Order: sequence, then C-alpha cells, then structure tokens
Amino acid sequence: MSGPRGLLVLRAGALTTVQDRGRPGYAHLGVPRSGALDAGAHALANRLVGNPVAAATLETTLDGVALRALAPVTVAVTGAPCPVRASGRAVAWGEPVWLPGGAELDVGRAVSGLRSYVAVRGGFGVPAVLGSRATDLLSGLGPPVLTAGTLLPVDPPGPDPVRGADGAGAGAGAAAAAGSELVLPLRLGPRADWFTAESIAGLWRSGYRVSALSNRIGLRTEAGPPLRRARGGELPSEGMVLGAVQVPPDGLPVLFLADHPVTGGYPVLGVIPEGPPLDAAAQARPGTGVRFTRTGRN
Repeated sequence: MSGPRGLLVLRAGALTTVQDRGRPGYAHLGVPRSGALDAGAHALANRLVGNPVAAATLETTLDGVALRALAPVTVAVTGAPCPVRASGRAVAWGEPVWLPGGAELDVGRAVSGLRSYVAVRGGFGVPAVLGSRATDLLSGLGPPVLTAGTLLPVDPPGPDPVRGADGAGAGAGAAAAAGSELVLPLRLGPRADWFTAESIAGLWRSGYRVSALSNRIGLRTEAGPPLRRARGGELPSEGMVLGAVQVPPDGLPVLFLADHPVTGGYPVLGVIPEGPPLDAAAQARPGTGVRFTRTGRN
C-alpha cells in the first residue's frame, strides 16, 4: 500500500497532541509558550529519525496512540518507556522503526512515566500558528487534540540521515521516565519574602506528592505542609515564566509547565530551571513524591 505521506489516527489515547518547541516570545500578546513538556524526549525522538529538533512530534499521555501509515515512513518513540508494535509485531522503543505503507503502529501504555513522544521522519506537517505547530490547551491555539479518524500529514524528509540511538547524541534511555521521587531544584524569588522564614525552612525538610489535578498547565502538589504567608493582601497580576512555582491560598506549591498562563496574581516562591528538572516533572505520575532543594544564591 502506498499513497500520500501521512498517518491516520486509529486510536487517539487519553490525551495525544501535536507538539514542537512551542511559541515563545508572545507573552505580551497573552499567548502561552506551550510546546513539548519533556523537551529532551521530544528532541531525542527527532534526532533518531534525522529531523531538526524543531520538527513537530506527537505527545501521548499514559496509554499511547495507534496510527496507520498511508505510505512508507520511519518513526521513533521516546519519553515514557512503553511497548511498541508494528502491525502486531513487537519493535524497538527508542530506535528508528520503518513502517511500510498500510502498516499500523501501536504505542502502548507507559510502563513508567507519563508521556511518550512519536516522531516521524519529515515531521508532522499540520498548519503552524504564530510559528508553531504546538497544541496549547490553555489558549486553544494549534491543532485540536487528536481523535480517531484524524489524518496527520507528514512533511518531506530533510537531508540528515536516520541516525538511530548511537548517532543521536544521547542514548534513548536518557529520556526515560522520572523515578519514585521527583527532585526539583528551586531558586527562590521573586516573591519569597511573602512567606515566613519558618515555612521556607520547612519546605526543604518536607515532601509533597504530585496531585491528580496536574495537567499540561501545571504540576499541582498535595500532602505536604502548606506555606504560610508573612503578609496579607494580594499582588496585582504579574508575568509568569516556565518553571515558576506559584503558591495559591491553600499554600501548596504549583509548578507551571508549558501551557501556563502568562500572568498570575498569586506570589511566586521561586523558579525551577529549564532542562532535566522540568523534563522529569513532565513524566511524574500522580502520587509521585516531590522534594524541593535549594539552588542559586538567593
């Protein structure tokens, strides 16, 4: 079977979206950054199939996705480890897989972690909005959440060859899911002075858990000691950045992820740096332990 380059969605999974590196630089217009939550796994999937890291991939949530190739394509799956099958036959996770036209790719339920990434050689060619193909759940920009029957176009491949894990610059295991505890390095500020010194000291000694209310907008915590305010009143809304740890009135920290709002009125205790800590947060399932550690000179 051969036809137009594309992949047909047979099973959409719980929440599968198209993601790339997002649309930074539009916060002044009220547009969130969005993009892949596990940026490292997204980049690795693209490198495995010879794509630039900016190419669009699919981000699945917990139970994967099933696709049919309309023409021969090469794909790779990274992020949360999961079983991968091509027309019923087990194939490699974290390696390029060639699919003939008509073949079905089934990305199964995550064994650990939460989000897997599916790259196709050439990248998914959905229309770009403000320079990005990312689905933003907060603003509604970008392609809709995938449903069965969606046809995903695939762009022509670039000049770089399919590399496999040995040539991808990192082993596929580098994108493996977070472990039993999520450790988040926190740089205090800009509103740490809104909280008592005792509360902040207790933060470093205490543990929290990832709440089931977490999503692409933010990782919510539960089961830890509330942070107590040192002052009353509320702040005027101010800018929010990726990795900001905001503290709502219940005192339980919320870590802002890619689809976070661009402004907020609750005080920001500190910021988690981009890179591996936020990638790990993207893979933390509800119930995972969370511990904050102090970083920076604040």
